Amino acid sequence: MDDLQQFIEEGEPLRLLEPVPLTQQPAAVYLASLGKTSQVTMRQALDHIAALLTNGSCDALTLDWSKLRYHHTAAVRSALLARLAPATVAKMLCALRRTLQEAWRLGLMSQEDYARAADLPRIDVPKKNLKGRAIASDELAAMLHECQKSDTPLNLRDAALIVLLRGTGIRREELVNLQLKHYHPDTGIIEVIAGKRDKDRIVYLADKLVPVVESWLQVRGREPGPLLCPVNRFGRVQLKALTPDTVYKVVRKLADSAQIERCSPHDFRRTFCTDLLAADVDPFTVQQLAGHSSPSTTTRYDRRGEETKRAAVQKLEF
Repeated sequence: MDDLQQFIEEGEPLRLLEPVPLTQQPAAVYLASLGKTSQVTMRQALDHIAALLTNGSCDALTLDWSKLRYHHTAAVRSALLARLAPATVAKMLCALRRTLQEAWRLGLMSQEDYARAADLPRIDVPKKNLKGRAIASDELAAMLHECQKSDTPLNLRDAALIVLLRGTGIRREELVNLQLKHYHPDTGIIEVIAGKRDKDRIVYLADKLVPVVESWLQVRGREPGPLLCPVNRFGRVQLKALTPDTVYKVVRKLADSAQIERCSPHDFRRTFCTDLLAADVDPFTVQQLAGHSSPSTTTRYDRRGEETKRAAVQKLEF
C-alpha cells in the first residue's frame, strides 16, 4: 500500500482529463464483451483496482487505464495479495490484463507499454476440493415428489423448473431468460439465446420429461413471454420472468422439504455433465451441450468420485 500511496501522491494523475465515449474507454469495451453475470463481477474488480490506484477518487470508467505502467500494476498485485485470497486476486488481475489489452487495441497504449504493464508474475492458486456436488437420482425423485403432492400452479411450475435444470444442464441465468418460443416440445429442442459470453446454443429435453413442462404450460397458457413465470399467493400466473435468485430459493426450498442435503441450481448442471460422462458420452459433446468454452472446464464438472476411478482400474488385464 505504501507503493500505491506514493503513486497517488507523486505520480502522474490517473483520472481521465475529460469524459470519453464508451467505445473508447478500455474498461467499457472489455466489460461489453462479457455476459451479464461476468460483467457485474469484473466491473466490481476494476472498480476496486481503480479505487486503489486513486485513493478512491476513480472507478473503472473514470480511470485512464492507458497511463498504467508496470510499477502501477505490480503495486496493485502486491496490495491485492495482502488482503484477498489468491483465487480472487487472479480473477481481478485477469480483468486488469484484459482492460490493458483493450487500451492497446484502441491505440491508447504502445505495444511495449502494454506488454510491460501486463507482464505480472503468475499467482499460484492452491487446489481445493471441487465445489458443489452431484444430485443422486433418489434425491431428484424426492424433490419432484414434493412438487407432485398437489397440482397447484406453483408446484407445476417448480416441477418444470427442476426437470429443465436437470434435463438440460442450463445455467439459472439462462433458464430465466428462456421464452416460450425457445421451447419445441415435438423435438425436445430448447434454444438457449445469449448464454454465457452471449453465445447461443441448442440443448435437448428428453422425451420423458416433456410432459412435466407441458403440465405447467396448461396452467401458464401459450401466450408469448417467459417460459417460467412467477405465481402469486392467489395461485395466479404472472407473465413475467423469474429472477436467478428465485430459482436458487426454489431449489433450496424443495431440498429442505424433501429432507435431502442442500443443493444449488448449479449442482444440477454438475449432475448433468457427470451423468453424461458416466454414460460414456464423449467430452466434446458434453462440452457443446453445457456451453463450455473448453474441454478442461467440462472435466471440472465431473463428480463421479473415487469409486468410479477404482472401478475403472479393475478393468485392467494383467
